[in-house]
Amino acid sequence: MKNSFLFALLLAVLPLAGHAAALDESLTCKESAHDFVSGLIDQKLIGPEPSRVEPNSINVFWPEHGQHMTAYGFSVFAIVAFQQDDPLFQRSGGKPIARSAYGAVVIGSQAKVQAALNEAGNTAIVHHAGPMLTAIFCQQD
Repeated sequence: MKNSFLFALLLAVLPLAGHAAALDESLTCKESAHDFVSGLIDQKLIGPEPSRVEPNSINVFWPEHGQHMTAYGFSVFAIVAFQQDDPLFQRSGGKPIARSAYGAVVIGSQAKVQAALNEAGNTAIVHHAGPMLTAIFCQQD
């Protein structure tokens, strides 16, 4: 019975791994927030409207239904971004975090995510975003 459950679980997870869009190259901080987000919208990985706008104007985009993204081997929970004076992004009443900023919130500990980025030679900002949630973040002032 236990083996049947594990086999069924493996069969359920394998399709997700096969269809995951890897964001590693986009998270090397070599593009603008506009280019990053518009590329994900064009690929239909996220919708064109943010689901939330933080007080620092960071726009939060959820993956579209049925879409799965990864960053350095970690599942992406949400996409975050803002670019000043860009109609793609909504602005809140607070001070924007930067002129241009973007990233991915992934499911994993800060230490493990930092280790994966270090191994890849990526210098993106890594910070705790919640229980078992870590942000991989690119910022241009």
